[in-house]
Amino acid sequence: MKKIEYKWVALALLWVAFFLQQGTRQIYGPLLGSIQTAVGATDVQLGLVSTVFTLMYGLTIPFAGFAADLFSRKWMVVVGVAIFSAGILTSGMVTCIGALVVTYGLINGFGQPFYYPSSTSLISQLHAESKATALSILQLGMYIGVIGCSWLAGWFAGLGPDGWRLPFKALGVVGILWAVVLAFMLRNTGASRSGASVSDAQERIPPADRVTIGAALKAMFAKPAAVLIALALGMEVYVDVGFKTWMPNYLSETFGVSKASAGLNAVLWHYIGAALGIVIGSRLGDKLVRRNPSIRFWIIGGGLFLGAPFIVLMSQTTTYLVCCVAMFLFGVFRGAYDSNNFAAFFDVVEPRYHASAAGFNLMIAFLFGCFSPTVLGWTKAQYSMSTGLATLSAAYVAGTVLLVFACRSFRRAQTR
Repeated sequence: MKKIEYKWVALALLWVAFFLQQGTRQIYGPLLGSIQTAVGATDVQLGLVSTVFTLMYGLTIPFAGFAADLFSRKWMVVVGVAIFSAGILTSGMVTCIGALVVTYGLINGFGQPFYYPSSTSLISQLHAESKATALSILQLGMYIGVIGCSWLAGWFAGLGPDGWRLPFKALGVVGILWAVVLAFMLRNTGASRSGASVSDAQERIPPADRVTIGAALKAMFAKPAAVLIALALGMEVYVDVGFKTWMPNYLSETFGVSKASAGLNAVLWHYIGAALGIVIGSRLGDKLVRRNPSIRFWIIGGGLFLGAPFIVLMSQTTTYLVCCVAMFLFGVFRGAYDSNNFAAFFDVVEPRYHASAAGFNLMIAFLFGCFSPTVLGWTKAQYSMSTGLATLSAAYVAGTVLLVFACRSFRRAQTR
């Protein structure tokens, strides 16, 4: 049997970790109704839990990215998975909404940022010739995690008053065990001065050449295209966090479907579409980028622009079937965006600063996106959730405009 290259083993290990990371995020939305009944909370308080998580994520991630470039990307992944799994495990034991803010919002929100910058940087190093494809395979872990764990959460929620606690506890235990697997199987690779993947034994960067916060900030903020990509990601995160938090509740209340069905269908059709979009988009990006270096910007910008009308349709239709079809098409174009977003970002930023710059990128995105669940909770109370969901389309349009300017800046830099 042909020996499997380590880069694919690493991708598989990180894929499972991403499945768990995204799955643990998604279980909150389908459980909103059960949590509200069990601990007593208003719609705004329920939204606040997700807002605190997203805010904590945004505040922590630049330090997580910098630590990954300065120390060890492997151990940042291991530590991150262990911490967010502990937060999820303890979330299944709370008795009040304030405790959930601490366990799910603060502990989970602190642990999750240590995973993504390190994992995407490792994959970018190991898959230099197939960057978008490998990152898209990783992204599929998110889609499958969201779908599977959303259904699991909705199913457990229907088992009784305390059914909502079980998915928190189960995923928390599995995550802690997977952190142990990562500690033993993931190699301790870092970035050389050229950005190539090397082991610590092969090359140690002298102290004078190591990453500093100032250099990492300059690597990103001196590149207008990188900043504009981050701002556009903020628009996408605003939509994504609000959609995943409130869509299960919206389907249940608007169309009268069961909690399990609402938890599944709120993400199933969307992420089936996203999987299709990401496969097509990643292959097009990797195939055409040599002939047209700005093709990734066209793909991600087009994804946001074409996805906006279907956000409006899914929130305004009175037919359940039409809503599901709209979520599918919204997902197709969201997948096109996901397929080349970080590949485009890494094309702009110097390789040795990938993790640090990704951290600042995500900080900007999540600090903006954190307001979405609470804003939608307030909109639901004042107007309707249908109105709140429809407003998300404006964020996609704004993201498109930002990416147009990012593309222009990137093309000017290429011609210098």
